[in-house]
Amino acid sequence: MSVKDELRQRFATLSPALQQIAKHVLEHPNEVVTSSMRTVGMRASVPPSTLVRFAQHLGYEGWPQFKQAMTQEMGLGPEAYGERARSLLRRASDRTLADEIFQVHHANLETTERHSSRGLGRVASLLEKANAVHAAGFRACFPIAFSFVYVYRLFRNSVHLLDGQGGSLEMQQRAMAKGDALVVMSFAPYSREALQVAEAARKAGCKVVALTDSAASPLSLIADETLLFSVHSPSFFPSITSGMALTESLLELLASRAGQSVVKRIESAEAHLHESGAYLERVPRRGH
Repeated sequence: MSVKDELRQRFATLSPALQQIAKHVLEHPNEVVTSSMRTVGMRASVPPSTLVRFAQHLGYEGWPQFKQAMTQEMGLGPEAYGERARSLLRRASDRTLADEIFQVHHANLETTERHSSRGLGRVASLLEKANAVHAAGFRACFPIAFSFVYVYRLFRNSVHLLDGQGGSLEMQQRAMAKGDALVVMSFAPYSREALQVAEAARKAGCKVVALTDSAASPLSLIADETLLFSVHSPSFFPSITSGMALTESLLELLASRAGQSVVKRIESAEAHLHESGAYLERVPRRGH
């Protein structure tokens, strides 16, 4: 059972003072994991000693341990890839591993849909109003950003990838301007470059859309809109499957809302790909 589920289940049995804290934790989980105990107590209108008593009542040694449990639940806790790889070696058969990873992918997609489907329309509206759209994803999130830009460019020209190749990230950031939007992707442990680009976008007056794994991630905390995706995996490395699905859903929505003109742009782009020789033409088999 998750920490928040336990709080909901035990809420009626708590004293009024502890209920006040539980209500604050459930309504402001980001604050719990990013702020000091003094700040949380002040905003919940209780002394720090009551926060300690609250944590101990739930079975934790103290507030730091409760905060750590919340941090882990929100996907912000460190988990070494090496340790995950060691646990992978202890698994059973190839068939068991394959079944497990597909089951986790299904669960990730369901979780991502539950958390983000309602926000897709708001994000689409934000991007439609932007003068230009920039996208950035580094390391494992680079494929998500690249795929998003590649497909979006089929029906919108003012879409740009910030990848920092050749040490050009600072130069690419200068292209962001007031009235633009940035779509930036990262999950724990968060890429330094992703936060750097997001902060540069805010400074330039851009709207920021974060695709990330937690509402308490450093990207989400400075974003105008956040779309969450689940990265759980039985393997040693987090999964980006639901992140790809999330951007594909966003692109489908953007295309469907763009009207008849988008069809002409896509047809023109496809025709150019064929005419330029980018695609191999189908070669008839011998005898046909």
